[in-house]
Amino acid sequence: MNKAIILNDKFENNGELKLPEAFEGINSHNLYLYVKSYLSAQRANTARVKNRSEVRGGGKKPKAQKGSGGARWGSMRSPLFVGGGQIFGPSKRNYEQKVNKKQKVLALKYAINAQAKRGSLFVSDTIKVESSKTKDAISILAKLNKRDTLIIVDTIDEKTYLAFRNIKNCYLIEKQEVNAYVISAYYSVLFEKSVLDSLTQEV
Repeated sequence: MNKAIILNDKFENNGELKLPEAFEGINSHNLYLYVKSYLSAQRANTARVKNRSEVRGGGKKPKAQKGSGGARWGSMRSPLFVGGGQIFGPSKRNYEQKVNKKQKVLALKYAINAQAKRGSLFVSDTIKVESSKTKDAISILAKLNKRDTLIIVDTIDEKTYLAFRNIKNCYLIEKQEVNAYVISAYYSVLFEKSVLDSLTQEV
């Protein structure tokens, strides 16, 4: 059974917390489907061109039907002419990829369990930096690892936000922003205990 590392008020190792059995034995394909859907939803979907029916002008026939010795020209809006419409160009499309609620839950469980399996899931009663100084926030992260960290709290207070906001490869979020993608995107995750408890009960 995989476990989260419990940290004391000085963010030092103070034991382990077992994850529920329901977090084990989940197929990784659930996480794949969720991440694929999440990234698709982030697409701007702004690429668009005009086809010949949308291009301005072209009302008059450019030249006579016969007598030129060349091909017939019906409209300057034809894709054959400069300024004409474009053939098969990008247009507005729906990038949404549906993921069932159960799969979203399984993806979140798998992501949390994968962090615990790697030994990079940490839990602390409270995560606050009262001094609002970045150096104090860096000292907290240094005790966890030397790589990127996701910090999840119940509510972000202003001082803690100021302390963490300028640290590279560190992301501070609240409980309602948690999803399988953001958990799996970081090398380690630091939870406030109340947040992890609520997530393990909800999912």
